[in-house]
Amino acid sequence: MLYPSIDKLLTIVDSKYKLVHVASIRSKEMLENHHFQMNEEEYQNQRTIGRALEELEKGLITVKMSSDKK
Repeated sequence: MLYPSIDKLLTIVDSKYKLVHVASIRSKEMLENHHFQMNEEEYQNQRTIGRALEELEKGLITVKMSSDKK
């Protein structure tokens, strides 16, 4: 079973596309800066993309919704 669950993450972010976008940006930041918001022992995933999803699930990353609707 994958952690964190996609169903739980979609309650935080309103679309799969936005979820992928946010996670990929955070994952690249981790790779470039080696900055993690939790201790490395606390992560269940080894890869940065999974770690980014864990941070999102724990509320360490906030996603601002755009109010521009055209």
